[in-house]
Amino acid sequence: MRTFDLTPLYRSAIGFDRLANMLESQRADAQPSYPPYNIELVSEDKYRIVMALAGFDRSEVEIITERESLQITGRKQKEDTQRTYLHRGIAARDFEQRFQLANHVKVTTASFDNGMLTIELVREVPEALKPRKIVIDGGDNVQVLEQRQAA
Repeated sequence: MRTFDLTPLYRSAIGFDRLANMLESQRADAQPSYPPYNIELVSEDKYRIVMALAGFDRSEVEIITERESLQITGRKQKEDTQRTYLHRGIAARDFEQRFQLANHVKVTTASFDNGMLTIELVREVPEALKPRKIVIDGGDNVQVLEQRQAA
């Protein structure tokens, strides 16, 4: 098992203790592999999480965002009838999946269609935090730099 020594980071960076804690918790807690999911980069500031939730109904799935965390929980309703399976390949069991979101990443929409949960996310950097060009001896001539489009 590999360990990371983050001591050099603490010497020159301030406020990155959250990052160190996140790395440490990821190493300690193995992420569950159920349910299967994809994380897509749609464009420079847009992301998509697609989760395969076979056997779940939209009323059994809950999505909660709090601070920089996204939590998706599935609670399967108990069936009234007892079934005898010869083979059970659809693991319709309860789950809880957590994702750590970067600063300014927000969930915009969520949809559930044909057993696939799709969550759209976008990074919205406030104007005050965007890079600005300051003209020397220009007085109040401060311009917000436009982000360069990837070619």
